[in-house]
Amino acid sequence: MDWNLLWFVLLGILLAGYAALDGFDFGVGMLHPLGRTDRERRLILNSIGPLWDGNEVWLVTFGGALFAAFPEAYATVFSGYYEAFMLVLAALIFRAISIEFRSKMESPAWRSLWDWVFCLSSFLGSLTFGIAVGSAMTGIPLDARGIFRSTVFDQLGVYPLATGVLTVCMFVMQGAIYLCTKMEEDLLARMKLWAWRGFYSFLVAYLTVTVMTVVLVPRSVENFRHFPWAVIVVVLNVLAIANIPRCMKKEKWAAAFFSSSCTIAGLVFLFGVALFPNLVTSSPHPEHSLTIYNSASSESTLKIMSLIALIGMPFVLTYTVLVYWTFRGPVKLDKHSY
Repeated sequence: MDWNLLWFVLLGILLAGYAALDGFDFGVGMLHPLGRTDRERRLILNSIGPLWDGNEVWLVTFGGALFAAFPEAYATVFSGYYEAFMLVLAALIFRAISIEFRSKMESPAWRSLWDWVFCLSSFLGSLTFGIAVGSAMTGIPLDARGIFRSTVFDQLGVYPLATGVLTVCMFVMQGAIYLCTKMEEDLLARMKLWAWRGFYSFLVAYLTVTVMTVVLVPRSVENFRHFPWAVIVVVLNVLAIANIPRCMKKEKWAAAFFSSSCTIAGLVFLFGVALFPNLVTSSPHPEHSLTIYNSASSESTLKIMSLIALIGMPFVLTYTVLVYWTFRGPVKLDKHSY
């Protein structure tokens, strides 16, 4: 049993779950100012009210699993990407604060302030996550000990910025489609329009980044020679993207949301294939890269973690399903709403 590979796959599942679930939270946050009245903005906010904090658990679990399974990679990532993680942390903190603080006062100025904090923190979080993915694809300077030896500006570039834009467009699409399952009347009509805008923006960004990946990061396609079966995921990913507008045209919004979630999961899977066996790619010295083997904990640690995951994951999945089932359907405001 290759325990290192198992935990690489499990980390991918956790990351895909977070991207798909908290992705629409970010999208809803960026679309929040589209509400024309206080009631409409409350409806948009309460569409994720019972869900957003649970969705963030996937990220916390991902970070904890990375720390326990691959501590050297964790140390390098969190030190090398320190500024990016601080920005993400600030975005997540201010997003949570804006959700909780907005309804504490009925002042229009107070609520408008937190509305824009909610929007901007969602945008910043989405953009930073995307830039981090692009930087991970191109690689960062590491020395022979796997320590980051450069500045934050070396993590930026045309390609990371392009993946950041792709992530923003993808989350806006995901958020707009989600809101189409939760809104009614005039607000629903506006969200339908933005769902189409989000899809077209995502499609342009997706095609652009795909071409840039093949041209600028040729290493990203090398693993397809070793694992030709991974091409199946590429095909499924394209089919999922193609199914989004088909479902939207028929106004089958739940199916469109499922397809967009599969699209995000597929992109995370392809990201993992492109990196494998690296967790942190070193550029321009690939021999200094941190892999799932040279940065891992002991085999006994990975075995114990696998047992804990086997016991705990069913509870997490059951809780997630129950919460989404309980709060299904259009949003209704009551005295307990935000």
